[in-house]
Amino acid sequence: MELSIPELQAVLSDFAEERDWKRFHTPKNLAMALAGEIGELVSIFQWLTSEESAGIMRSPRRAELVESEIADVFSYLLQLAGSLDIDLEVVLAAKIEKNRERYPIKLSYGHAGKYTELVDVEDDFP
Repeated sequence: MELSIPELQAVLSDFAEERDWKRFHTPKNLAMALAGEIGELVSIFQWLTSEESAGIMRSPRRAELVESEIADVFSYLLQLAGSLDIDLEVVLAAKIEKNRERYPIKLSYGHAGKYTELVDVEDDFP
C-alpha cells in the first residue's frame, strides 16, 4: 500500500479516532511519544561499532527492529505535524533551501562542522 503523506496522516487520524485516542494526541504528548520512539531506535544502535551499524540491515532480526522503530518515529512525526497543521513537504523543502545557503559547497565540502564554524579554506575544495 503506497500512500502520500496526507493520506498516511488521514489513516493515522482515523486509527486514533476509532479508538478515542485523539484526546490524548496533543502536540505535547505526540512530541513526547516521538522522543520515546527515537530513544528506542537509538537503543538498537547504542553499543554497535560504526561498521556494525552500517551493516545492521543484513541481520533479519535487527532489520525488523530498526524498521519497526523507524515506522513508529515516522508515525508520531506525521501525527505531530498534523496536529500542528504543518505541511511536512513544504517545511522540508524550505529547510533544504535554508541549509543550501548555510552550507555552501565551497565552505562545507568534506566538513561536518556546524554552519557557524565553517571557514573559507580554498585547499579543501576540489
